[in-house]
Amino acid sequence: MSLVSSEITNLQNQTAFSKTTVGETKSTDTSDSNVFLTLMLEQMKSQDPTEPTDNTEWLSQLAQYSSLEQMTQMNSGLSNCMQYMQAMYSDTSTNAEITQTLSLIGKDVTLTDPADETGKKTITGKVSEASFEDGSGKVKVNGEYYSIANIVSVRDNTVETDK
Repeated sequence: MSLVSSEITNLQNQTAFSKTTVGETKSTDTSDSNVFLTLMLEQMKSQDPTEPTDNTEWLSQLAQYSSLEQMTQMNSGLSNCMQYMQAMYSDTSTNAEITQTLSLIGKDVTLTDPADETGKKTITGKVSEASFEDGSGKVKVNGEYYSIANIVSVRDNTVETDK
């Protein structure tokens, strides 16, 4: 019985401390935790003295509360992990596009003419420059800039081809 009494006192102290330190800026998770503890304490205060609630029931509720807290913390941790992974994926994608675009300098490319509505006209030339505008790679071929999305083929002009 002293275990339950000390646990009740501990919960009351934690709830009182949370109420004073959190103030009006508390989150819904903290608010939900405080509501749970407050309801549990009210249940303890309002129980019938002739038929007190079994200690195992109180411990079961405490275990449920502990599990809820751990799941809430795990959810928060997973959310932070997902944000980090999304940022890392975005950085990796950007770096891959930069590397891909820079690797085209000095190579012969064939690309579709973006001005041709049929999509059949192609432009062939050597990439003399690479740049990044509006978040996408551009290459300079025959004095004009084209998106790397228009490139159909790439040839390394330093490699001899069979004739």
